[in-house]
Amino acid sequence: MELINLIFRLGVLFAIYGFLWFFIEIGLKIILGSRKRTLGEIYLIKTVKYLFLVNVTFLFCLQQYHELQVNYMNVAPSFMVLMVYFLGKLQQNEQRIQLMSSLTQGMPAAPFNRRWEIALIVLSALTFIGFVYYPQYSENGISTWFQRSIMDIEHTVIIGFIFKIIGFFFLMSMFFKMLNALNYIVSGKPMVNVRTGFGSKKAPNDDSFDDYEEIDDNKLQE
Repeated sequence: MELINLIFRLGVLFAIYGFLWFFIEIGLKIILGSRKRTLGEIYLIKTVKYLFLVNVTFLFCLQQYHELQVNYMNVAPSFMVLMVYFLGKLQQNEQRIQLMSSLTQGMPAAPFNRRWEIALIVLSALTFIGFVYYPQYSENGISTWFQRSIMDIEHTVIIGFIFKIIGFFFLMSMFFKMLNALNYIVSGKPMVNVRTGFGSKKAPNDDSFDDYEEIDDNKLQE
């Protein structure tokens, strides 16, 4: 039961974090104007996004016990859920690129680098493990702001309830995602196509963000 509650809370955390990052992306688009981002800029921003999500997730694990002492009963499953989440994102991006390439033959595909994606996941994993050994470095002004903002939104009556619904769907789909991730590593193909939360049927040219989780940086190049 505690594991189920943990996965549910992580689903709410991921959704609200993506919601907050949506406004950060809007600010970046205003600052950059109409200038197209380079592939390096796209992955630099994505790296910052992933690493702060790792940081906030780790703080969330420690916050359950209100101390910096690491409890592996909480940290270990959180690490697994986070890695499955990132692998699911990689799978979705690859499927989206393949779909867009087939629909826009003769046109350049949206920027995507599988090696960079995998390197980013590995870096995120190493960062999380580093926090386990040095939890004091997980506390900083930006990650603390994210944590407090996420908790404030979660406790809001209407908006918090909406994100809890998303967390429920995240819980239901996480089991399928775990199976997908294992099958994807072994065979390179998903066993079941599952998306977390709402918006599972989405046109490739739809500019809305997915489950408040991620704005597709690739669309900025179109």
